[in-house]
Amino acid sequence: MCNGFSLRSERYSAETFVLSRQTSLNALTERQLQFWEDVDVGLDEIENFYEKKEQSIDKIRQFSRSAQGLVPPPTRYAPGHDPSEEHVDGLTAKSFWDASSDPELFPWARELEEKSHIILEEFERKLRESDQFSSDSVWQNQVMGDGWSAIRLQRLGVWNAENCEEFPKTYELLRSLRIPLAVRGVCFARQSPGSGVQPHSDGRNFIITSHLGLKVPDACWIRVGEEQRGWEEGKLTTIDTSFTHSTGNPSDSDRHVLIIDFWHPELTVAERAALDFVYDLRNKFESGLVPFRKPRSVEPEGEGLAGLWKTITGGN
Repeated sequence: MCNGFSLRSERYSAETFVLSRQTSLNALTERQLQFWEDVDVGLDEIENFYEKKEQSIDKIRQFSRSAQGLVPPPTRYAPGHDPSEEHVDGLTAKSFWDASSDPELFPWARELEEKSHIILEEFERKLRESDQFSSDSVWQNQVMGDGWSAIRLQRLGVWNAENCEEFPKTYELLRSLRIPLAVRGVCFARQSPGSGVQPHSDGRNFIITSHLGLKVPDACWIRVGEEQRGWEEGKLTTIDTSFTHSTGNPSDSDRHVLIIDFWHPELTVAERAALDFVYDLRNKFESGLVPFRKPRSVEPEGEGLAGLWKTITGGN
């Protein structure tokens, strides 16, 4: 997971996974135990809600067990694939997706490409007025390199009102397309000349990422798994970042893309809702909005966030 509150205390390889359930639980901090207890309560509510619609969240239950280290970690689906314990079983894994040519899985992609000039014109105008790019964190600088910076429009499910006011046409277009945005969000990303992102995997196989090319100098490249491609201005390059990936800009000009993270198209509505709940709760834990209590497995006390999902859905 990203820096801050962690779902796991450490990562185990498939070869060394010999932990019993109790050993795994003991490896978690009390704060992590509290989190997963609250997750279980919330997933119960979601399961009850979607059972009426005949949709299961069994895969998200398994995701929870995997993220806690209660089952062996996932195996690689293909060369270069490097999934983490935050994993949903059974989803197609491939390094590149041709989103704009598959309207069944990506009904929004072709229209986004057709209207990409709206985003590019607004972006170029703002770029001439001021430089709003910034790095996100020390962790991201270590992974992404000093040459990578971003303007965040949406992150962790929340639109950045100030930045969206700077890019109103982009914001309205993205909203109108009803893209199933995932937890990591939307940003303009800049790669400065002579820099690159080091090989790494984001781990989570249930999030797919599209890069809309905006300003792309010749020779810029992105490598995902064992395949290397470039970007095209006004076109989507869509990747699975649970594969090891890296980028390079050997030119003498900045490279700009719009990055959009969205749920894997094979997830059901119920599975998306369950994952949304897990990561929204995780963000509340990380930001300190959920007060500490002794985990019930350590000292029975309270009911956690039992009513959170019921509040979201109106109790239906």
